[in-house]
Amino acid sequence: MFPQNVVPCNVFFNIPCLMSLMLHPFRPFFVFLFFAVFLCGNHRLHAQKFVVYDNLEQLQNRINRAGDTTLVLNFWATWCKPCVEELPCFDELREYYGTQNVQIVLVSLDFKSQLEKKFIPFLNNHRLKSEVALMADQDMNTWIPMIHDEWDGAIPATLVLKGKKRRFSVGKFENLEELETFVRPFVTDSVGLFIGKKMTCSDLSGGKK
Repeated sequence: MFPQNVVPCNVFFNIPCLMSLMLHPFRPFFVFLFFAVFLCGNHRLHAQKFVVYDNLEQLQNRINRAGDTTLVLNFWATWCKPCVEELPCFDELREYYGTQNVQIVLVSLDFKSQLEKKFIPFLNNHRLKSEVALMADQDMNTWIPMIHDEWDGAIPATLVLKGKKRRFSVGKFENLEELETFVRPFVTDSVGLFIGKKMTCSDLSGGKK
Protein backbone atom coordinates (compact mmCIF):
# COMPACT_ATOMS: atom_id res chain seq x y z
CA MET A 1 0.00 0.00 0.00
CA PHE A 2 1.12 3.53 -0.71
CA PRO A 3 1.16 6.11 2.11
CA GLN A 4 -1.71 8.56 2.18
CA ASN A 5 -1.46 11.41 -0.38
CA VAL A 6 1.17 9.57 -2.44
CA VAL A 7 0.05 8.86 -6.00
CA PRO A 8 1.47 5.63 -7.51
CA CYS A 9 2.89 6.41 -10.93
CA ASN A 10 5.74 6.04 -13.38
CA VAL A 11 8.06 8.76 -12.09
CA PHE A 12 10.16 8.96 -15.22
CA PHE A 13 7.43 9.47 -17.77
CA ASN A 14 4.64 11.29 -15.92
CA ILE A 15 5.43 14.93 -15.18
CA PRO A 16 2.24 15.61 -13.08
CA CYS A 17 3.08 12.61 -10.90
CA LEU A 18 6.61 13.88 -10.48
CA MET A 19 5.26 17.22 -9.30
CA SER A 20 3.03 15.40 -6.85
CA LEU A 21 5.98 13.51 -5.44
CA MET A 22 7.93 16.73 -5.02
CA LEU A 23 5.22 17.98 -2.67
CA HIS A 24 5.50 14.89 -0.49
CA PRO A 25 7.63 14.87 2.69
CA PHE A 26 9.95 12.29 1.06
CA ARG A 27 10.65 14.66 -1.82
CA PRO A 28 14.49 14.75 -1.41
CA PHE A 29 14.72 10.97 -1.72
CA PHE A 30 12.53 10.78 -4.82
CA VAL A 31 14.28 13.69 -6.50
CA PHE A 32 17.67 12.11 -5.85
CA LEU A 33 16.45 8.76 -7.17
CA PHE A 34 15.02 10.36 -10.30
CA PHE A 35 18.19 12.17 -11.27
CA ALA A 36 20.47 9.26 -10.35
CA VAL A 37 18.60 6.87 -12.64
CA PHE A 38 18.30 9.53 -15.35
CA LEU A 39 22.01 10.24 -15.38
CA CYS A 40 23.00 6.57 -15.30
CA GLY A 41 20.59 5.73 -18.07
CA ASN A 42 21.91 8.50 -20.27
CA HIS A 43 25.63 7.89 -19.74
CA ARG A 44 26.00 6.11 -23.07
CA LEU A 45 23.96 8.82 -24.82
CA HIS A 46 26.74 11.29 -24.14
CA ALA A 47 29.57 8.88 -24.96
CA GLN A 48 31.71 9.74 -27.96
CA LYS A 49 30.67 7.81 -31.03
CA PHE A 50 32.88 4.99 -32.27
CA VAL A 51 32.56 1.82 -34.32
CA VAL A 52 33.89 -1.68 -33.66
CA TYR A 53 35.51 -3.70 -36.43
CA ASP A 54 35.54 -7.40 -35.55
CA ASN A 55 37.70 -8.38 -38.51
CA LEU A 56 39.90 -6.99 -41.27
CA GLU A 57 37.10 -7.20 -43.83
CA GLN A 58 35.07 -4.62 -41.92
CA LEU A 59 38.06 -2.29 -41.67
CA GLN A 60 38.78 -2.84 -45.36
CA ASN A 61 35.20 -1.83 -46.18
CA ARG A 62 35.82 1.46 -44.35
CA ILE A 63 39.01 1.95 -46.36
CA ASN A 64 37.17 1.25 -49.60
CA ARG A 65 34.52 3.85 -48.74
CA ALA A 66 37.20 6.53 -48.80
CA GLY A 67 37.44 6.18 -52.58
CA ASP A 68 39.80 8.84 -53.97
CA THR A 69 39.84 10.66 -50.65
CA THR A 70 43.10 10.89 -48.71
CA LEU A 71 42.60 8.54 -45.77
CA VAL A 72 44.81 8.70 -42.68
CA LEU A 73 44.68 5.65 -40.39
CA ASN A 74 46.38 5.95 -37.03
CA PHE A 75 46.75 2.73 -35.03
CA TRP A 76 46.93 3.36 -31.29
CA ALA A 77 45.79 2.12 -27.88
CA THR A 78 44.82 3.71 -24.58
CA TRP A 79 47.65 1.86 -22.81
CA CYS A 80 50.29 3.18 -25.24
CA LYS A 81 51.71 6.44 -23.84
CA PRO A 82 53.30 7.76 -27.08
CA CYS A 83 50.08 6.90 -28.91
CA VAL A 84 48.00 8.99 -26.52
CA GLU A 85 50.50 11.83 -26.64
CA GLU A 86 50.26 12.19 -30.42
CA LEU A 87 46.45 11.91 -30.71
CA PRO A 88 45.95 15.71 -30.40
CA CYS A 89 48.09 16.20 -33.52
CA PHE A 90 45.64 14.15 -35.59
CA ASP A 91 42.74 16.24 -34.35
CA GLU A 92 44.72 19.39 -35.20
CA LEU A 93 45.52 17.98 -38.65
CA ARG A 94 41.81 17.41 -39.20
CA GLU A 95 41.10 21.07 -38.46
CA TYR A 96 44.12 22.24 -40.44
CA TYR A 97 42.93 20.62 -43.66
CA GLY A 98 39.36 21.71 -42.98
CA THR A 99 37.10 21.13 -45.97
CA GLN A 100 39.79 19.50 -48.10
CA ASN A 101 39.31 15.89 -49.14
CA VAL A 102 41.03 14.31 -46.12
CA GLN A 103 39.60 11.77 -43.67
CA ILE A 104 41.22 10.70 -40.41
CA VAL A 105 40.35 7.49 -38.55
CA LEU A 106 41.89 6.68 -35.18
CA VAL A 107 41.93 2.87 -35.00
CA SER A 108 42.38 1.59 -31.45
CA LEU A 109 43.86 -1.83 -30.72
CA ASP A 110 42.35 -1.99 -27.23
CA PHE A 111 40.65 -5.19 -26.11
CA LYS A 112 36.92 -5.32 -26.78
CA SER A 113 36.44 -6.67 -23.26
CA GLN A 114 37.69 -3.31 -21.91
CA LEU A 115 35.06 -1.21 -23.71
CA GLU A 116 33.02 -0.23 -20.67
CA LYS A 117 35.84 -0.17 -18.14
CA LYS A 118 38.56 1.65 -20.03
CA PHE A 119 37.90 2.54 -23.68
CA ILE A 120 34.64 4.48 -23.37
CA PRO A 121 35.79 6.43 -20.27
CA PHE A 122 38.97 7.34 -22.17
CA LEU A 123 36.96 8.69 -25.11
CA ASN A 124 34.63 10.62 -22.83
CA ASN A 125 37.61 12.19 -21.08
CA HIS A 126 39.59 13.15 -24.18
CA ARG A 127 36.71 14.06 -26.51
CA LEU A 128 38.59 13.29 -29.72
CA LYS A 129 37.35 15.17 -32.78
CA SER A 130 38.41 12.59 -35.36
CA GLU A 131 36.55 9.43 -36.33
CA VAL A 132 37.28 6.64 -33.83
CA ALA A 133 37.19 2.88 -34.37
CA LEU A 134 38.15 -0.18 -32.34
CA MET A 135 39.84 -3.06 -34.17
CA ALA A 136 38.71 -6.00 -32.05
CA ASP A 137 40.29 -8.81 -34.08
CA GLN A 138 43.06 -10.17 -31.82
CA ASP A 139 44.50 -12.41 -34.52
CA MET A 140 47.03 -9.70 -35.25
CA ASN A 141 49.62 -11.97 -36.84
CA THR A 142 47.12 -12.52 -39.64
CA TRP A 143 45.74 -9.08 -40.39
CA ILE A 144 48.66 -6.74 -39.49
CA PRO A 145 50.85 -7.81 -42.47
CA MET A 146 47.84 -7.18 -44.71
CA ILE A 147 47.71 -3.55 -43.60
CA HIS A 148 51.35 -3.08 -44.60
CA ASP A 149 54.05 -5.67 -45.20
CA GLU A 150 56.60 -3.62 -43.23
CA TRP A 151 54.47 -3.43 -40.08
CA ASP A 152 55.52 -5.71 -37.23
CA GLY A 153 52.65 -4.62 -34.98
CA ALA A 154 54.45 -1.82 -33.08
CA ILE A 155 52.37 1.25 -32.27
CA PRO A 156 51.81 4.09 -32.79
CA ALA A 157 51.67 3.41 -36.51
CA THR A 158 50.20 5.58 -39.25
CA LEU A 159 49.09 4.64 -42.74
CA VAL A 160 48.13 7.19 -45.40
CA LEU A 161 46.21 5.95 -48.44
CA LYS A 162 44.88 7.44 -51.63
CA GLY A 163 43.76 4.99 -54.27
CA LYS A 164 46.58 2.46 -54.65
CA LYS A 165 49.17 4.81 -53.21
CA ARG A 166 50.27 4.18 -49.62
CA ARG A 167 52.76 5.55 -47.13
CA PHE A 168 53.51 3.98 -43.77
CA SER A 169 55.25 5.15 -40.60
CA VAL A 170 55.92 3.55 -37.22
CA GLY A 171 56.59 5.77 -34.24
CA LYS A 172 55.29 8.94 -32.65
CA PHE A 173 54.93 12.24 -34.50
CA GLU A 174 56.34 14.87 -32.16
CA ASN A 175 54.41 17.82 -33.57
CA LEU A 176 51.81 18.83 -36.13
CA GLU A 177 54.44 19.94 -38.61
CA GLU A 178 55.95 16.44 -38.75
CA LEU A 179 52.54 14.84 -39.26
CA GLU A 180 51.40 17.33 -41.88
CA THR A 181 54.65 16.90 -43.82
CA PHE A 182 54.09 13.14 -43.83
CA VAL A 183 50.51 13.44 -45.14
CA ARG A 184 50.96 16.40 -47.51
CA PRO A 185 52.02 14.43 -50.65
CA PHE A 186 48.62 12.71 -50.62
CA VAL A 187 46.56 15.89 -50.52
CA THR A 188 45.42 16.89 -54.01
CA ASP A 189 45.16 20.60 -53.28
CA SER A 190 48.02 20.85 -50.82
CA VAL A 191 47.98 24.01 -48.76
CA GLY A 192 51.75 24.12 -49.12
CA LEU A 193 54.38 24.33 -46.44
CA PHE A 194 52.96 24.18 -42.96
CA ILE A 195 53.55 27.40 -41.09
CA GLY A 196 52.64 27.55 -37.45
CA LYS A 197 53.83 27.22 -33.88
CA LYS A 198 56.03 24.17 -33.46
CA MET A 199 54.09 22.89 -30.50
CA THR A 200 54.46 19.25 -29.51
CA CYS A 201 51.44 16.99 -29.73
CA SER A 202 51.35 16.91 -25.92
CA ASP A 203 51.20 20.72 -25.85
CA LEU A 204 48.11 20.56 -28.05
CA SER A 205 46.33 18.20 -25.66
CA GLY A 206 44.92 20.99 -23.53
CA GLY A 207 46.22 19.33 -20.39
CA LYS A 208 44.52 15.99 -21.09
CA LYS A 209 46.85 13.04 -20.74
